[in-house]
Amino acid sequence: MLGFELDFWDYITFATLIVLGAAFLVALVFILGLPGRIAIARKHPDAEAVNIMGWAGFLAVVPWMQAFLWAFKPTNIVDIRRYPKAEDAAIDEQIARLKGQDQPETKAVEERKKAATSHARA
Repeated sequence: MLGFELDFWDYITFATLIVLGAAFLVALVFILGLPGRIAIARKHPDAEAVNIMGWAGFLAVVPWMQAFLWAFKPTNIVDIRRYPKAEDAAIDEQIARLKGQDQPETKAVEERKKAATSHARA
């Protein structure tokens, strides 16, 4: 190549650099997805937004830190379009979709929706 031979230690060095690079990428993916996983585990009403903001945090550190803090603090906004039971059912559906699961206990969700709509009619 360039006038010198590659020996055993050169190959060990290359292998070590490859392993370190892969470990760095795995750690980066784990850290960037952390706010979203925390929000999903805590059934945060804005879990999808927290997840997106956590992944977008690779552009700068501040948005990731805001997403991390947001994952622990639920919003204080009350959605007046739905009653609390219907809102809980919608949050459960969103969390199931973010986890990649089927819709959670459809009977329980339907009962919550019926109870919420019957309250609205009464």
